[in-house]
Amino acid sequence: MDHRADVREFLISRRARVTPDQVGLPRGGRRRVAGLRRSEVATLAGVSVEYYTKLERGAISGASPEVLDALAAALRLDDAERAHLFNLAQAASPVARPRRRTSRGWSPHRSLQWALDAVTAGPAFVRNGRMDLLAVNPLARAFYAELYDMPGQPPNIARHTFLDDRARAFYPDWDAFADITVAILRTEAARDPHDKELHDLVGELSTRSDEFRRRWGAHDVRHHGSGFKTFHHPVVGEMTLAYEGMEMEAERGLTWTIYAAEPGSSSEDAMRMLASWAAGSPEAGVAEVPGEGTSER
Repeated sequence: MDHRADVREFLISRRARVTPDQVGLPRGGRRRVAGLRRSEVATLAGVSVEYYTKLERGAISGASPEVLDALAAALRLDDAERAHLFNLAQAASPVARPRRRTSRGWSPHRSLQWALDAVTAGPAFVRNGRMDLLAVNPLARAFYAELYDMPGQPPNIARHTFLDDRARAFYPDWDAFADITVAILRTEAARDPHDKELHDLVGELSTRSDEFRRRWGAHDVRHHGSGFKTFHHPVVGEMTLAYEGMEMEAERGLTWTIYAAEPGSSSEDAMRMLASWAAGSPEAGVAEVPGEGTSER
C-alpha cells in the first residue's frame, strides 16, 4: 500500500464531503470541485494554502498534533476519522515504532481460553485487526462454522464476507456488513502500515472482489465497539444480537467480542438451539446445508 497515496486520497475524499454551507462559508459562484476548496480548508485550519497542499499531497510527516486537530475540525472528521488521520501521520514519521502484532503461529494462553469457554450464553471470540479469528468459545465455533470450512487458516471474517457466496445469506444486510468490514481493515492499515499479512489480504480481496475494491477506495474508517447485528445462521435461522467489543490490555491489537441475544426473544431461543446443536454434533464446526456449499468469486 502506498502511504502517501493513502494520505492524499483520505484528505481529498473527506474534503469532498464538506460543503461551504456546513462550515459557514459562502458558496460563491460556480465551483469546480465537490465540497471545499483547498484554500477553504487551509483557512478553516489556520494554515497556509501552500502548507495544506503539501499535506494533501501526502507529506504529512512532521505535522504537529495541533495542526492535525485543526484539520480534523475543518474537515468535520468523526472520532474514528480523526484517529485515522493521526495514525497516518504517525505511520509517516521516520521514528515511528513498529507495532507489535500477532503472528500466524499465535495461540491463546490457557487462561484466555478458559475465560472464553466460561461464556456459555453466546458466541465469544478474539480477533486481530485483519479479522482473523484467533480464539473462540464453542458457540462462536458453531456460529462461524462457514468460516472454518473455507480454504486457508486462520478463519477470516473478511474473506468469508467477500469470497464466499454463503455470506450473502448469513448477513441479511450484506451491504452494510461489507462496509463495516472494509472500514475495520482500512482503520487497521493506518494503525499498522507495515503488516505484510494485512497487505497480502487486501491485495487478495482487491484482486478477487469488485465489491471489496470499490469500498476500499472510499477510505472509510470506523470504531467498532458495540451495537446490534442481524444474522441468518444456516442451522437455526435468523438472530438479532447485541455485540460488545473490547480491546485486550494483555494482547495489544487484539479485540475480544461477545454476542448476546435479548432475554426472552426469538433470537435467544435460536441461540439455545445453536448451543444444543453444537453440543450434540461432532461436526458442529462444519455447518453443511443440503444443496449449499462454498463458492469463491
